[in-house]
Order: sequence, then structure tokens, then C-alpha cells
Amino acid sequence: MRRVLIVMLMMLLAMPAYAQRMGGGGGKQAGSKNDQAQAKEEQEKKRAVEEGYKDALKRIPDKAPPADPWKNMR
Repeated sequence: MRRVLIVMLMMLLAMPAYAQRMGGGGGKQAGSKNDQAQAKEEQEKKRAVEEGYKDALKRIPDKAPPADPWKNMR
């Protein structure tokens, strides 16, 4: 009897973790046209952000060499 209670308790404790692993589609179809359009828009936004980032990196000036006041004395 004690073992049965322990097993049932373990099952009850494991149920929330199992439910999180299920993925839960929420009743949506994975291949609907609306989802595909949203995915395409997200990809375009991501590409635009990446291009902006790369352009910003190109505009950063090169680091100037450190000033050496004893340069001509050596």
C-alpha cells in the first residue's frame, strides 16, 4: 500500500513537467498560410536588422594608434 502511494505521488509530481514538454499547439495548424506569412515577415525584419548592424559596424572608424611623445627621441 505504501509503495502504491509513493508511486502515485511521484506521478502527480511529474505531471506538470510532462505537460510542459507536450508543446501545446493551442489548436492551431502548423502549416497555415497566416503562420507562413508571419514567419516570412519575421525573416525580413531579422534580415533588415542584421544589415543595419553590419552597416553600423562599417561606419565605426579605425582605432587611432596610441600617442607616443618620445617617438622621435628613440
